[in-house]
Amino acid sequence: MADEVVLLDFWPSMFGMRVRIALAEKGIKYEYKDEDLRNKSPLLLEMNPIHKKIPVLIHNGKPVCESLIIVQYIDEVWKDRCPLLPIDPYQRAHSRFWADFVDKKVIEVLRKILFTKEEKEAGKKEFFEIFKILEGELGDKPYFGGETFGFVDLSLIPYYSWFYAMETFGEFNIEAECPKIVAWAKRCLQKETVAKTLPDQKKVYEYVEQLRKRFGNG
Repeated sequence: MADEVVLLDFWPSMFGMRVRIALAEKGIKYEYKDEDLRNKSPLLLEMNPIHKKIPVLIHNGKPVCESLIIVQYIDEVWKDRCPLLPIDPYQRAHSRFWADFVDKKVIEVLRKILFTKEEKEAGKKEFFEIFKILEGELGDKPYFGGETFGFVDLSLIPYYSWFYAMETFGEFNIEAECPKIVAWAKRCLQKETVAKTLPDQKKVYEYVEQLRKRFGNG
């Protein structure tokens, strides 16, 4: 029986982008369903009744939720091609640590910069602190895991599509402060799986502009 794979997602979601890149890396065919997050589908509410959030991967009728868990699931189920996590247990743990660091730190600082007035300056300071730490971890390696694109790269690269919006509304220049991160991002974008997944930065900017107006920040 052929695998039936469905992805419930929302196009500007950096969490959904992680899953789309993982599926592309593995060469898995799937049905994509873009959700209206203000009017969530019955399928999304049925498949993720706890958090009611995207992304949700539905594999042969069974849902898997939370982006990093989904990516690890994809890596384990389709382990015969293009590994995303290292084989060595210590290196796997190391990759999970940094992906978790991204999850705990980056989305919150993005929220402060884009959607608050009182926390914007603090958010900018935190942004550079976080990305300087990430630059330190990257070092002189082409990718976070070494020579090949992997789990940590996949966890962080979707945020690059939001960089233009962050620079515009935050009034700062990321490349001036974090050149290694921008060079790494451009390296990742040379991969077709990444380039075809990440939306245009100007399109994300327009989406953020709409959100800011809706929340009274515009």
